[in-house]
Amino acid sequence: MDIFRYLVDFDPREMEKEYYDAVIIGSGIAGVYTALEIPGERNIAILTKESIDMSNSVLAQGGIAVSLDKEDSPELHFKDTLYAGAGLCDEESVWVLVNEAAFNIDRLCGFGINFDQKSPGELALSREAAHSKNRIIHAGDTTGKEICDKLISGARAKKNIHIKERTFALDLLTEGNSARGVLAFDESSSAYKLYLSGIVVCATGGYGQLYAGTTNPEVATGDGISLAYRAGAELMDLEFVQFHPTVLYHPENKNFLISEAVRGEGALLRNIRNERFMPRYHELAELAPRDVVARAITREMEKTGADHVYLDITFKDREYLENRFPNIFKTCLDYGIDISRDYIPIAPAEHYCMGGIKTDTYGRTNINGFFACGEAACNGIHGANRLASNSLLEGLVFGHIISREIGRLLAARPGGEASLPAGYSSGRRDRWMDESEVRADIQRTMTEKVGIVRDGKGLAHAREKLERYRTQLGHRRNETVRHFELQNMLLLAGLVTESALEREESRGAHYRRDFEKTDDVRWKRHIVKRR
Repeated sequence: MDIFRYLVDFDPREMEKEYYDAVIIGSGIAGVYTALEIPGERNIAILTKESIDMSNSVLAQGGIAVSLDKEDSPELHFKDTLYAGAGLCDEESVWVLVNEAAFNIDRLCGFGINFDQKSPGELALSREAAHSKNRIIHAGDTTGKEICDKLISGARAKKNIHIKERTFALDLLTEGNSARGVLAFDESSSAYKLYLSGIVVCATGGYGQLYAGTTNPEVATGDGISLAYRAGAELMDLEFVQFHPTVLYHPENKNFLISEAVRGEGALLRNIRNERFMPRYHELAELAPRDVVARAITREMEKTGADHVYLDITFKDREYLENRFPNIFKTCLDYGIDISRDYIPIAPAEHYCMGGIKTDTYGRTNINGFFACGEAACNGIHGANRLASNSLLEGLVFGHIISREIGRLLAARPGGEASLPAGYSSGRRDRWMDESEVRADIQRTMTEKVGIVRDGKGLAHAREKLERYRTQLGHRRNETVRHFELQNMLLLAGLVTESALEREESRGAHYRRDFEKTDDVRWKRHIVKRR
């Protein structure tokens, strides 16, 4: 795939510049926690393309997986993660995750997070799909918001952390194979700026907006993963896209997540004929891995000619549900659904990307000084299918590890400002196209051809269409945030489709109806893409 190195032309001699010890792109849990863990005397910038409180992390409902119960252990958490990952988890990374979980939860509690308690001083533990034990700590059903609010408050109070809102990170600046900073677009002034540093951390989240139906916010257009690819970073496991089985299906809202924790509390799935169906598909029934449940729901919808199924938790009383799931209860009630009496109409929607920027267990990429963590990264923890509530934990554990690594690098480096990168000129030209229609068509194509169930014919059709769009738009001058996002979406949609077409088997979240079996002989390996 032939692409330009940078999204825009620029001349560094004519641009405003700011110098930092480290630049972090992204304001979710991974990015903000990393900034807070870096030694306090270091000068840090956090770049976020909207307000700092808009991220996928804020929307996380279920909680964080950590083995705290006396009947649980890191070893059991390790085994559950590997089972969900369908043979593609990196065991070293998973060991790091489960063994450093409790330490980071303890540090997180130091920021004043109000996790639910079973009794004073004892955190309440719930269970989610594919977990063998109760190990999910939570703050009602708004865990992500509670954590983000407290971390952001902590970051705002730090004089060494500079938060740059409405700042779109366009590209990673490099010299040779080393990071030199970030080329960014200031959305308020419509001006380009250089944030110069020999250390850059990408924590921009995933690429859920490639799909028509997603639980992700509008900002999740894969910008960080795309800028990494243009700079020469390796991407891995892009074909593994997780669809959450239970997302509200209502005429006015088809992207509100109904947490895994609802099934963890015993909720049953029923088709429109009121038949419970999950025991026919998996021995764990409603608590089977997400890919299994999502495909089972899809098959039931096809069999019954319906566009949704139901989630039934009516056997729990209203007071319990209002206390345990206050946000879900209120939101459903706003749409006329009393979940203590009514079934919840649901359908699967895109939720999480297992693939991303390839890193090692220190968060390092193949570009010197360039790190990645959170959903933007791929260190092999999630394999082919993420275990529920491991995502927030991953951002914490590897954010802390990256902060230690950054502290070590900065202590070893001599002082002085980062060198100025060379400019860039591409010869792009103006070209009109209905961007909204192109964006919507990309999302339709990805949903229909590169979604829950795939096949070679559909994937080839998607690749051909995406290549036509890329040819038409690849040489167009980019000037607005919508331009930048569309280029990133086109790039990533093509790479996801290529990876899905290449993997001729079914594994985890990647299901091919023309290759239904898992093939460990040929495909128990990762697909890596590099510019």
